[in-house]
Amino acid sequence: MKTNKYEIDMCNGTIMDKLISFSLPLMLSSILQLMFNAVDIIVVGRFSGSQALAAVGSTTALINIFTNLFIGISLGANVLAARYFAAGREKEMSEAVHTAITLALLSGIIMAFIGAGASRFALGLMDTPADVIDQSVTYMRIYFMGMPFFMLYNYGAAVLRAVGDTKRPLVFLIAAGLANVVLDLALVIVIPLGVAGVAIGTVASQMISCILVLRCLYKSEGSYQLRFSKLTIKRTYLKRIFQVGIPAGIQSTVINISNALLQSSVNSFGSTAMAGYTAANNILGFLYVAVNAVTQACMSFTSQNYSVGKQKRMDRVLADCMVLSAAVSVVLGGGAYVFGSQVLRIYTVDADVIRCGLEILSITTVPYFLCGIMDLIPGALRGMGHSAVPMILSVIGTVGTRVLWIYGFFPQNRSLRFLFISYPGSWIATIIMQAVCFYFVRRSCVRQLKKGGVLCSGSHS
Repeated sequence: MKTNKYEIDMCNGTIMDKLISFSLPLMLSSILQLMFNAVDIIVVGRFSGSQALAAVGSTTALINIFTNLFIGISLGANVLAARYFAAGREKEMSEAVHTAITLALLSGIIMAFIGAGASRFALGLMDTPADVIDQSVTYMRIYFMGMPFFMLYNYGAAVLRAVGDTKRPLVFLIAAGLANVVLDLALVIVIPLGVAGVAIGTVASQMISCILVLRCLYKSEGSYQLRFSKLTIKRTYLKRIFQVGIPAGIQSTVINISNALLQSSVNSFGSTAMAGYTAANNILGFLYVAVNAVTQACMSFTSQNYSVGKQKRMDRVLADCMVLSAAVSVVLGGGAYVFGSQVLRIYTVDADVIRCGLEILSITTVPYFLCGIMDLIPGALRGMGHSAVPMILSVIGTVGTRVLWIYGFFPQNRSLRFLFISYPGSWIATIIMQAVCFYFVRRSCVRQLKKGGVLCSGSHS
């Protein structure tokens, strides 16, 4: 199955070392991608003031709402490509790849128009303060102009992850990240464009990573080789991508709607609390992408092993992923808790902003391993072709708990610390429901595998 040094044989041999080999470059890649926004926040916070920092931060939840549906759909492309690759079905693999890349281009163009046109209206719905809304609109409109590059990179990287290649996307993002830092500094300090400068720097860096990943696919010799003349949408593969990807995208989008509601609650405390939340939320973002790298590994490894009927190996993959995810989140979450004040000073020197950020970190960082476990179970289920039910349970557990907390309990106990208790509470509720779902789905899949019903031809929910 493995044909070059970048691919990983997920169906044979030891598991933990391959999970680490897969997850670590992906973890670093995701951290670098998140640093695109972190550099924006640090530069504007240091050189353009607290209002500019609040303006950039106030767009995070909205950007995630707009983009996560299509990023979630890329998970469907990853699962489908992993199955075809493991089964050695080269023709289907090639057609699935070209369908996925075409979908990425079209969705990026659509998101550019929607995001640019709806920015002010959406920010107004979130009660963005009048003293920052103009800068927030400017940042969002420029940011969304880079959506085609953003989508193409993410879908291209999803194809590479399907065959175990997480190292080359890391190299691409290092190049793009360095460009982003240089451009942000130049366009904020040398040419004082403020939030517009950091947005332009981010779009340029996304273009660089997009070009590099498409070039990589174009020069590949395997079944996932990209040829622009073959770009098309084939309904069969689109349907199979959507079967796994749309529920994943809806789940992520709806969860980010709950985060937007939470952002509105933070906004009610004023621009100082908004700036503190912006910095703290960015730190939590680093924790999330670290554990999410393990979730991505779980999904890819499960998908490949499911396609060849290795049920016991699938179980070992999930168990090892839980150990790895817990270790990563305990180390990083504990570090963020202990050194929270020092880390927050990277973003701002305002004592009141740091105090607000510490309130949020004090309740969310130590139990962050719960978030990792919460995401792993749906990841394994998606690898087996089941995506709709985990999506529903995640929405009920995560969004339901947070909405109940925001509207039922928070008004009587108005503090940032109390508001963010909704995070670990929602993680626990979701884990319980997902574990029950996994037990029944696994039983069904075992029966199907014993009958020879491997899902290379499609998936269901």
